[in-house]
Amino acid sequence: MLFLPQQIQAGAQRVKLARIKDIASVEGVRDNQLVGYGIVVGLRGTGDSQQTVFPLQTLVSTLQRMGVNLQQSPQLSQMRTQNMAAVFLSATLPAFARPGNKIDVTVSSAGDARSLEGGLLLLTPLYGPDGQIYAEAQGPLVLGGYAVGANGNLKQYNHPTTGRVPDGAMVERAVPLDLARMRTLSLLLNDADFRTAEMMAAAINRETGRPLAHAVDSRRITLAVQPSEDVPSLLAEVESIEVETYPRAKVVINERTGTVVIGGDVRLQPVSILHGGLSVNVVTEYQVSQPGPFSQGTTQIVPQTTIQTQDQPVNRIELKQGATVDELVRDLQQIGASARDVISILQAMKEAGALEAELEVL
Repeated sequence: MLFLPQQIQAGAQRVKLARIKDIASVEGVRDNQLVGYGIVVGLRGTGDSQQTVFPLQTLVSTLQRMGVNLQQSPQLSQMRTQNMAAVFLSATLPAFARPGNKIDVTVSSAGDARSLEGGLLLLTPLYGPDGQIYAEAQGPLVLGGYAVGANGNLKQYNHPTTGRVPDGAMVERAVPLDLARMRTLSLLLNDADFRTAEMMAAAINRETGRPLAHAVDSRRITLAVQPSEDVPSLLAEVESIEVETYPRAKVVINERTGTVVIGGDVRLQPVSILHGGLSVNVVTEYQVSQPGPFSQGTTQIVPQTTIQTQDQPVNRIELKQGATVDELVRDLQQIGASARDVISILQAMKEAGALEAELEVL
């Protein structure tokens, strides 16, 4: 179990000190998602095949904008596009980004291309949710993998159909946000909690020396800004304040990978756990039955079924008052419980009321 140095013991509940900027955000100051569609050229025969129609249509439209008209060409259906690939682009426009700033772009194949290695992304507009163009992307791709094939053999490393263009997009339109005109600011907690919201408001008022903050609910704290006050300076002061937080006890379970993460604030109640296993294996073998010589019988396939059972003895774990998560994990390891067994046991403990924590299943 790992505890941060800032964690101290206060009565029966653990208190953690954290900066406001790490546990909350300013309402309205947010990132914006961008998306686009374009083509990557310069591939070495690893692009989209002729079975994928839209890369060819994209290429024809691009060439038409360049002054090359292929709409009436009789060889249009025979064009090969193995050296290009249709891709989707995604990027994040940060808050306060201005025209001329550069942002990273993630490029992913939209067709059946085998690899984007060595490709060049042509000029592609990036759109926001409102349909407006906020950035333009172009540049060479950087991949963390490759795919090489010859004579039916294929060698692939990592994921060669997704790459990045570092600083590949230039911002063309800014999202309007004027802090100077905002007379009321709101801080939004990442994890809703009434006590943390009250402690945050009290800490802000104590550090600033005036009734600046007020907790509206379990997630929102409002700041009353004076007409002549410098908002960026105020936010810089507020975000650096350390407050006492009371994180919610949580157990996170990933049933697909068998991963279990138990927080340090999880409490256990007295409980007895009986855990055993019964495995039943049914094996069917098919044997061929041949008729005797000069008989009128026919060849038949006869299934031979064998059932094997194995019942393991029940393992018992007893947790007394004040038991810790360390003791639970240690006892589960001693009985040889697998990750799947631990997940089942934790779910049963939650249903029995012996696990005082939020159980989140991914």
